[in-house]
Amino acid sequence: MTLADETLFNHARNQLRGLCEVAGFAPGDETPSVLLRELLGPAGARTLSDGPGWRCDVADDQTPVEFSIAFDDDGRRAIRVLGEAGGEKPGHSDDIAAGKRFLNALSKRFHIPIERFDAVSDLFLPPRAEGTFAVWFSLIFRPGAPPKLKAYFNPQVRGDDQAQDLVLEGFRRLGLDHAYDTIARHALLRGALDRLSFFAVDLDDSPLSRVKLYVSHHDAVCADAERAAAAVNGADPLRIREFCQAIGGETTTFRGRPLVSSYSFVSADPSGPGTYSLYLPVRDYVPDDEVARERVAGFFARQGLPARTLDRAIDAVTSRPLHAGVGLLAHVSLRLGPFGSGTTVYLSSEAYHVAAPRRPADTVCTGVADSAITP
Repeated sequence: MTLADETLFNHARNQLRGLCEVAGFAPGDETPSVLLRELLGPAGARTLSDGPGWRCDVADDQTPVEFSIAFDDDGRRAIRVLGEAGGEKPGHSDDIAAGKRFLNALSKRFHIPIERFDAVSDLFLPPRAEGTFAVWFSLIFRPGAPPKLKAYFNPQVRGDDQAQDLVLEGFRRLGLDHAYDTIARHALLRGALDRLSFFAVDLDDSPLSRVKLYVSHHDAVCADAERAAAAVNGADPLRIREFCQAIGGETTTFRGRPLVSSYSFVSADPSGPGTYSLYLPVRDYVPDDEVARERVAGFFARQGLPARTLDRAIDAVTSRPLHAGVGLLAHVSLRLGPFGSGTTVYLSSEAYHVAAPRRPADTVCTGVADSAITP
């Protein structure tokens, strides 16, 4: 069987199994694969030669899943899968229905509480949705722990003019009435250049269950991210600066895909954000994945993180030479704050397409402004 004859599910499952092995999962633990199959739905049965079944913005090549591996500062590892539930037909209405079926199936099988989803779903899942997506899900796996689930909603789903009102009401319904004010003071200061991108909720009942808001900073400089991070106690601006320099290279103004800030609010301390994360879309600021890997490995060395584990994670999702394409390493994020800090590397499945490397002079491209991220 050729690669083109392989199904999307089999392709992504093999990548996920490899990542779980890197993260130290017990051999034979098929729980991640089971959830991946549920998430992909009918789309998982399509062969790669069929191409993507619908327009999906999770990944640049329209693969409906993206992987990431989180390196927590306390030494723990997590594997995450961001995805859009596959429906029978393309279009937001079918995507929403498929997402709800997926959530209901998982809530019954793994006893995942969905009250927080239900609390805001009527806001963010209207009958006629606008924008690039309606709802995405993140599957979070840690060795020896039950899986966790997060839902991502689109603040632009009713149009840009209603995004702020949706976010304000979403926070209010989840008991975080003043959360938006804090974010506005630090991250929404440049008019249309700072854009509300994602509203996300952890679907669990832990005291550390998070509500998150993401803000895309177009044409930003590192100082914009430092100012945004100041909303969180313990978010050292020096680490933000070092991160931007290490991953962004010589870039001073990020004119390609934007820097993205996210803020996490937890039930244990609703007074303010417990963590700040900065996401840098490294693929727009390198000529190829070999350079991206060198930058990430250099940052890992300064943080005391294992470059060998990074290389094993890359090997788990691809066998191609890194210099032969760009976009396998999609984003890198730095997470800071009293409720957990660490670094996460986001890896594209590249099920359908590998983007050609670009000349060094062309490392800032245009493309989709708010592309997929998952903390």
